[in-house]
Amino acid sequence: TTGVPGLDNLLGGGLPEFSFNLIAGTPGSGKTTLAHQMMFSLAAPDAKALYFTVLGEPALKMLRYQQQFAFFDNTKINESIRFVNLSADLLDGDLERVLLRITEEVKSYAPKFVFVDSFRSVARSAKTGTQGESELQRFVQQLGMQLTTWQATSFLIGEYVLPESEASPLFTVADGIVWLFQSLHRNSMLRKIQVVKMRGQAHAPGLHSFRIGEEGIR
Repeated sequence: TTGVPGLDNLLGGGLPEFSFNLIAGTPGSGKTTLAHQMMFSLAAPDAKALYFTVLGEPALKMLRYQQQFAFFDNTKINESIRFVNLSADLLDGDLERVLLRITEEVKSYAPKFVFVDSFRSVARSAKTGTQGESELQRFVQQLGMQLTTWQATSFLIGEYVLPESEASPLFTVADGIVWLFQSLHRNSMLRKIQVVKMRGQAHAPGLHSFRIGEEGIR
């Protein structure tokens, strides 16, 4: 179970174990909050979580914001949850180096849950041109296979808009895709969530409303 009220029903019962998932949406739509809410709910001493941050906001700044939510549990950090910053590994766009670092950290920490935020930053750092696209596709496939081999349930968080799904290899490899939308209607923020894909499960189709409050996402 995800620990997010209402989400398990949309997914068709909850998260498939060892699945390779994408949490996508526009900036500010709630992607990182959703990832953190699931992580704090799922992480335990015998089911550790590893959270990779890439080129976005520093982990300390991100945690300071997440502390406002009731799901935040400071006692789990460095006990059941570990944060790793990959910014230095991405400076030259060497995806093999990034994959090696992720592999080393996962083997060392042996997590049951792995998060990469923001995966879009990894894609943008790839070399341009046909060679870069080939390297990115190989990186995504290798990462997916590695995470499956390690028997970890994994989540890649990224800023995307729907048309991009046709051009990215990530959308083909992913077992599950959860999309978050937001729009301004008069003075109110309307938030919607859609389970675009969830292999092996009868997920609920269409767009569903959600709110972000003190308890987190509902």
